[in-house]
Amino acid sequence: MAQSPNISRRLLLGGTAGLLAAPAISYGQADVIRIGHLVPRTGFLGPLGEFAVQAVQLAAEEVNASGGILGRKVELLMEDSVNPQTASAKAERFAQRDKVACIIGEINSASALAISQVVQREKILYFNTGANSDALRSSDCKRFMFHTESQNSMMVKAAGKALVDQGLISGKKYYSLTADYAFGHDLQKVADKYLGAHGGTSAGADLVPTDLTDFSPFILKIRQARPNVVIANLAGAQVTNFLKQYSEYGLSFPVAGFGFDTALAWGAGKGNFLGTWPVVWHHLIETPSAKKFADAFRAKYGRPPENQGWSDYTSMKVVAQSMNEAKTIDSIKIVEHLEKGAKFDISKSREGYYRARDHQLMMEMYAITALPAAQVKNQYDLFSSSPALPGPNESLEVLASTPDEAVCTFPS
Repeated sequence: MAQSPNISRRLLLGGTAGLLAAPAISYGQADVIRIGHLVPRTGFLGPLGEFAVQAVQLAAEEVNASGGILGRKVELLMEDSVNPQTASAKAERFAQRDKVACIIGEINSASALAISQVVQREKILYFNTGANSDALRSSDCKRFMFHTESQNSMMVKAAGKALVDQGLISGKKYYSLTADYAFGHDLQKVADKYLGAHGGTSAGADLVPTDLTDFSPFILKIRQARPNVVIANLAGAQVTNFLKQYSEYGLSFPVAGFGFDTALAWGAGKGNFLGTWPVVWHHLIETPSAKKFADAFRAKYGRPPENQGWSDYTSMKVVAQSMNEAKTIDSIKIVEHLEKGAKFDISKSREGYYRARDHQLMMEMYAITALPAAQVKNQYDLFSSSPALPGPNESLEVLASTPDEAVCTFPS
């Protein structure tokens, strides 16, 4: 369970004892390598943050068990990012006081931007594990920021292909509900462009406050508009609450969305989870490394990992591998190493790499579709999945934004 967000979380991983929420111990970087981890542990993104925390702890334990980084143990410094202002302050403290070699995490796009401004100024690495905004890969890109999480363009194109194949876009009307913050605004922009290009027309659109819990006014508007499909550009607990209430109203219009995490399907539950959605990863992938990760996570925490956990776990492994391969923790040298096309096992069928021009991880994606309630066998396996996208004979860059769609000019 989550600890109080007001307690500074310090966990020394490896060795014989873990120190959790204990007073700070004075270690030099000669003894350990500190990695800062920031994610929201409270609020509408809190349920996803908890998976991130558990997964990055597991990854750090595995790194330490296999020799650490350059023969030194990883020490995770873990904090609740709360909001953009707090995230910025904690990132600055990580950099200036704690002398971390890297920061991993975040889910909120505005908070990720705030962290990126700190790491660019302090010249330390940052791996974004949950913020999808295309702007973070274009107008707001930073040389010291890398994106293990997919961008909105990738999410839209992955789910969009499935919706086109289902005949729900061309010549059809869609009604959108969009989270009213940076992620949602960016996602709606990308989604509207894609849907319009494939023959869809808007039947209505609403912005939804992130703290809203009662979706009935919006559901009544959807019922009146009678769209061919409902597009939920929502985030975190918004998705779970909307799906539960939509099911209660019994509307028959198909549901889909362009931003999603599998924990939100589990929160909605059997019979309430509906529609087609994109995910960056899921626990049913059959590759050896995916199964190893899922089995280890389940053994430690009693539940399968979801895709936010995959991102934080993968980022920790990428950081360790990169520093060991480059034989340094120097951030500038690690940036250069990654920009040269270093490849990583990312628990999918193909290796991934960070694209030099915008630092987005090039990787496969998946479109998942809710199973009928009668076919659901347990609380976690609620969906079927498309094959990996792009296909095996396609470039990994097929789903990502093109230079015309998103231009990144790294600040000096």
